[in-house]
Amino acid sequence: MAFLAEWPWQRIGNLKYFLFAPIILKALHANVGGGYESDNWCLHVLIVSSLRYIQHQCWNSYSRLHCLVKKHQIQKFGTDFVQVDREFHCDNFIIFQALVAVAAHMWVPGFSNLSVWNFGGILSALLVHMGATEFLYYWAHRALHEKFFYSQYHSYHHASSTPEPSTAGTRTFLEELLQTALMAVAIMGSVFGGRGSIALLYIYLLAFDFLKHMGHCNCEFVPLWAYTMFPPLKYLLFTPSYHSLHHIDNRTNFCLFMPLYDYLGGTRNKDTWSFYVSLRKGSKEQVPQLVFLAHCIDILSSLHVSFVGRTLSSIPFRSAWYQWPVTPLLFIALFPLWIWGRTFVAYEYMLRGLHAQTWVVPRYGFHYFLPFGKHKINQLIEQAILDADAKGVKVISLAALNKNEALNGGGLLFVKKHKDLKVRVVHGNTLTAAVILYEIPPSVSEVFLTGATSKLGRAIAIYLCRNRVRVLMLTSSRERYEHILNEVPEDCRPYLVQVTKYQAGKNCKTWIIGKWTNAKEQSWAPVGTHFHQFVIPPVQEVRKDCTYGKLAGMHLPKDIKGLRTCEYTFGRGVVAACHAGGLLHALEGWDHHEVGSIDVDRIDTVWEAALKHGMTPA
Repeated sequence: MAFLAEWPWQRIGNLKYFLFAPIILKALHANVGGGYESDNWCLHVLIVSSLRYIQHQCWNSYSRLHCLVKKHQIQKFGTDFVQVDREFHCDNFIIFQALVAVAAHMWVPGFSNLSVWNFGGILSALLVHMGATEFLYYWAHRALHEKFFYSQYHSYHHASSTPEPSTAGTRTFLEELLQTALMAVAIMGSVFGGRGSIALLYIYLLAFDFLKHMGHCNCEFVPLWAYTMFPPLKYLLFTPSYHSLHHIDNRTNFCLFMPLYDYLGGTRNKDTWSFYVSLRKGSKEQVPQLVFLAHCIDILSSLHVSFVGRTLSSIPFRSAWYQWPVTPLLFIALFPLWIWGRTFVAYEYMLRGLHAQTWVVPRYGFHYFLPFGKHKINQLIEQAILDADAKGVKVISLAALNKNEALNGGGLLFVKKHKDLKVRVVHGNTLTAAVILYEIPPSVSEVFLTGATSKLGRAIAIYLCRNRVRVLMLTSSRERYEHILNEVPEDCRPYLVQVTKYQAGKNCKTWIIGKWTNAKEQSWAPVGTHFHQFVIPPVQEVRKDCTYGKLAGMHLPKDIKGLRTCEYTFGRGVVAACHAGGLLHALEGWDHHEVGSIDVDRIDTVWEAALKHGMTPA
């Protein structure tokens, strides 16, 4: 890398947060070990750093809350996993500036006796910022766009063509040195003039972050009336669309926060005002052709929602110790949605001109097993279907427990109740069954099947029997067994065998798990068994001498745009097979509802259609 492009702690990864340790220890010593100090600088540095992190999270959540930004969003489908990874260490500037603040207090005269509040100092810092900091930043920014500096340093920031709040902090170490030095000009002016204050540290840093994040939030929310009532404001304060144009055409709009310097320097984009006005007028909401109706599995999985955890949502969900302390915040954030009882958009993407969104029912997995909660959940699902129908959505696909047989018969309840639906209701289980079936090697002649009387279990059993594979069907209900047996062709019925205990699978090395199976029940499988599964949540992998399949998923085609969120435990670019089934329904333009029992005759048809569209099993 170029000189000073790499951050000093870049190679230690997340261990960089230990750089806060000396500051924390000093604050503890001053306030616990050595008594309270009214001007405890380290404590204030920690507080303002925490507030900066909170503000950063708030801006990220805002920029990804579809209900708030959909009307005035600047660019769509631009961010992806590559950008999220590149911007992972976007908080480096907070760490660096915290260290600089502590060093300044130790070594720079005037920092050791700051007052708590000094209005004159805050006003003078504002004037110095407007005059010196803005002016110097404008020319430094223009210099960074010269060929050498751009290729070696500034191109890293501009690699994010669709900015997000995290883009604001994504820069090289040299760029941070320049920006911190320019920020120090405004603060030092007040300190050396004897007007410095602790309040100045809070106000200046938080206001600076606010404007930087605002410029990168990808939503034009600054009201038009502010500029019409006070025209000079267009020279004093930029807008998100103003800075977004700089990421589109990087030869214009170089200012920090004040467009005045672009006017004086002749670098203002000629489309700035018309672009801003068009965005403020708002665009008509783009109606998705596909909606995938999901739900959170448990409380921790709420962190995996795109607008809650930007980084966590970009990797497969795994519970970890550091997630538990923030669970109270999840209740605070999602409680209004839970009470309001409306679905919300978690993320959206575009594939071959087809606009898809994932809506989330504000309920956790355990709600679906509470008898008194089923009616309310069905109401939420029904309302989502009706909302999608009213908006003109083509297909709504039900995820996991939203199509539970005991809840609504795989969506059949809604289709029977609303016979004039234009939106196609799809449970997607036909493709899920296909993924599981095509995962089984052709050499397998016998399988042990649990959850055999469910929609998926029934289809898998019938399909395998048709293909002369012996199915040991675990069920205690003779009636259910005979009902499925009657659907099997007469010459294939000897292949479907009812068993009532897990011991019956002790000689079978292919188990298909359709309901939760504990360690004791798994212990009956012979060594070398492979556990295929279609149960939510997945079974625990307790056998070290066996192998476990993952939940049925499909890799989406490579030409997908805007995908920046992993779906539950699936990897990047992989969605649940039922999600892919709904997507396939929309891509193929099929006009039938896929609800209730799986049509076994369509399993091969759906599988071939998925492969045709570039989907591959995960």
